[in-house]
Amino acid sequence: MDSTSPPYLVNMTLRLDVESVNAMVADQYPGTRNRCVELGAGHAVAACDVTPADIRPGGFISGPVQFAVADCALWFLAFVGLDRIEPMALTSELSIRFLRPAVGDRLMCRASLESVSRRSVIGTAHVWVDGQPDRITAAAQGTYAVPLPR
Repeated sequence: MDSTSPPYLVNMTLRLDVESVNAMVADQYPGTRNRCVELGAGHAVAACDVTPADIRPGGFISGPVQFAVADCALWFLAFVGLDRIEPMALTSELSIRFLRPAVGDRLMCRASLESVSRRSVIGTAHVWVDGQPDRITAAAQGTYAVPLPR
């Protein structure tokens, strides 16, 4: 590995840990505010700090912001299911149900693995605000397409 290689590459292989995922995201998708905060056996957790632009009338965090954090958590979960960082794992399907208003400063989302096959990873995600995982604001389920080997 030369000095110009990204820090998340080791011997041209992507390491699967929180720091490497966040380094890859920062390098490849510098505009996102979503970040990985936990990877574990069959789960991944994403977080997003809320900005004033994310707030709708009534002080509620917008649905698209909740959708985005769920999408990221499920994307990170695809890495767990594949046991590697795969930047080209793509959202194939994602549905979300908003359960209650989201009000707070930090969105969190935990995605849990449902199924892994050669071509897809399926997971379920729960979104909450400000350290209240028992007060789910949205529930999502998604499928991520796995790219063909090159």
